[in-house]
Parts: sequence; C-alpha cells; structure tokens
Amino acid sequence: MAVYVDDAVHRWRGLRWAHLMADTVGELHAMAQRLGIPRRAFQNKASGVHYDIPAHLRPLAIALGTQPLSRHTDRERLRAVIARARAQWQPEPQPPPAN
Repeated sequence: MAVYVDDAVHRWRGLRWAHLMADTVGELHAMAQRLGIPRRAFQNKASGVHYDIPAHLRPLAIALGTQPLSRHTDRERLRAVIARARAQWQPEPQPPPAN
C-alpha cells in the first residue's frame, strides 16, 4: 500500500497545488493528518478521492514516505493511481425527499 503526490501544477488563489492520493482512504487520511491537513479538506469526488496540498508541503510529504509522481514521466503509474482514487469514491447519502 502507498500514498502518492503528483506535481504541483494546479494554480489556485495565488498558490500551486498538488494532489495527495493513496491506495486506500485510510492511508490517505493518515498522511494528511501527518502533514497537518484538516479532514475538512478531503475531496470525496467521483473524479478521485484526494487532498489538495500546497506546493510547499510536497517535499515534506515525500520525506514522510509519499511516492512522488510526475505527470510527464509517470503517466501509466499516475493513471493507475487515479483509477484507484476514483474507485474509492463514496457518494454522499442524500436526504429523503420532503413531502
């Protein structure tokens, strides 16, 4: 089992961001906690469960054992990680319709 972090290429609010993904949701939450990322930052999306982390945390994530992924050189591996992240998505329960 492993945790992964892609290149910090996404720009938002003046920062560059990377995606933190894992083979299991439990591993993902554990690494996010070690990085000091609050649980409310968890992205439970059909496109893949992940945390967005600012670029300055990427080196720390790697130092803590996260496997770096490059969108340029690790394309097949990155596709497999994203596929696993998509498979972990759990739809939010919907409230019953009002009568």
